[in-house]
Amino acid sequence: MQLSFVNALLRPRAHLGLRVARTFSTAPVNFSRGTVLKSCLASEVTSSPLRNSWLYRRCYSVIAQRKPTVLDSLEPRFFSANAIHGAAQTSQLPVLAPPAVGRWLLFSSAMVFAVIVVGGVTRLTESGLSITEWKPITGIIPPMNVEDWSAEFEKYKATPEFKLLNHSITLDEFKNIFYMEWGHRVLGRLIGITFVFPLVYFGLRKKLTTSMPTQLTGMALLIGFQGFLGWYMVKSGLEDSIMDTPGAVPRVSQYRLAAHLGTAIVLYAGMLGTGLAAIKDWRYARGGSWNGSSTMNWKNVLSNPVVKRFSHLSKGLSALVFLTALSGAFVAGLDAGLLYNEFPLMGGRLAPPMDDLFSSSYAKNTDGSDMWWRNIFENPTTVQFDHRVLAMTTYLSTCLLFAYSRRPAIRALLPPLARKSVTAAFAMANVQVLLAAQVWRKAGMQAKSPGL
Repeated sequence: MQLSFVNALLRPRAHLGLRVARTFSTAPVNFSRGTVLKSCLASEVTSSPLRNSWLYRRCYSVIAQRKPTVLDSLEPRFFSANAIHGAAQTSQLPVLAPPAVGRWLLFSSAMVFAVIVVGGVTRLTESGLSITEWKPITGIIPPMNVEDWSAEFEKYKATPEFKLLNHSITLDEFKNIFYMEWGHRVLGRLIGITFVFPLVYFGLRKKLTTSMPTQLTGMALLIGFQGFLGWYMVKSGLEDSIMDTPGAVPRVSQYRLAAHLGTAIVLYAGMLGTGLAAIKDWRYARGGSWNGSSTMNWKNVLSNPVVKRFSHLSKGLSALVFLTALSGAFVAGLDAGLLYNEFPLMGGRLAPPMDDLFSSSYAKNTDGSDMWWRNIFENPTTVQFDHRVLAMTTYLSTCLLFAYSRRPAIRALLPPLARKSVTAAFAMANVQVLLAAQVWRKAGMQAKSPGL
C-alpha cells in the first residue's frame, strides 16, 4: 500500500524490467521522512541497467516532490493499534501486529465468552458451592477414586448449603454439581494458559505494536485476578455465619458476583476489540477497504461532527448494556427473579408499593441513613424492579440508535461496518427480548403448577 504512487508511475513501463513489491512488513519499521520511499525505490532500481537513465532520475524527483503526501497516509496514528503517534515513530516495535495476534485474541475472547456461559449454567444449577477449597494447581485434577470422592463429599457436608438445602443429596448427585463447578474452574485455568504463553511468545518475537504490551499485560493480570475473585465470591457462600441468620439461604455475595461477572465482560470486550482492530488494520494496510468502504476517507469520516456524535451515543449504549448486565448479576445473586414472575406488571402494578421498594428493615444504621442504597443493592424487590427498568431502557435506546442510523443523512456518513454493527446490536436486543419472554413464560407455568 505504501507504493501505490510508485505502482501508478511505473506500471506502464513494467516491460523495462522495473519491479514493484506490494508488501507490508511486520519487521521493525522507521517511518522517518524520506527513508521509506527512497529505500524501496533504490532496492528495485539499483541493479537495473537504467540506474543512470532519465527514467530513474524522473521517478526519484517526482517521488521526492510528493513525499509529504505519501508519508502522511502512512502515519502510525492512522492505525487503531498505534494511537500514540510519537511513541510509534521511535519504537523498535512493528507498526502493525500480524494477523496471528488478532486471531489469538479473538480465540481468547471466545473462550472468555464460553466461561461466562458456563458460569451462568453453574449459577442456575446451584453448583458453585460444591467445591469448598481453592487449589490453583492441584485443583485441576478431580477426585480419581472412591476415597477421594468420599473426602470431597464430607467437606461439602460441612457447608451451610448442605445443612440447609441439600441434606438429602446423594454422592452421585453431588458428583453432578461438583463436575459443573470443576469444569468452570478448569476452563478459567485454560484461558490463563492460552493467553499468557502466546503473549510471552509474541512479545519476545516483537510481534506486538507499541500500545499492545501494556494492554495485553493488563489483561493477563486481570485473568489472574479473576481466579482470586472467583474464589473470594465462593467463599462468601461457605461462611458459617449464614446459619445464625433466621430464614437465610446459602448463596454467594451479590456484590462479589457482580464484580466477577463485570471483570469477565471487561476482559471479553478488551480481547474482542483489540483482536478485531489488529485484523482490520492489517487488511487495510494490505490494500483492503477501511471499515468496509473503499471510497471513504478515514480522516474526513472520523472528524465529522455527526460521526463523532454517533460514536458517543454508541459508547453510551455500551455503558448502559454493561450496567444492565451488572444489575442482572444482583438479580441472580439474590434470587430476585423468583419474586415476580409476570411482565410487564409486578404484582398487578407497574411498580411495587414504595414500602416494598424502600423498606426500613434493610437499614443497618440506627439512624436509617443507609436505607436508600441498601434497598437498591440488597432488597430483592428493588433489585428486580431496577433490572426491569434498565433492561427496557437499554432496549429502547438500542431501537432509537438503530432508527437514527437508518436516516438517509446519517447512513451516508457512516462506514458500512458501523451500520452493520448497529444492526447486529438491534438484532441481539430483540433476541434478548425473546429469551426474556421465554423465561417469564416458564416462571409463570411453574408458579401455576400444583405443589410449587
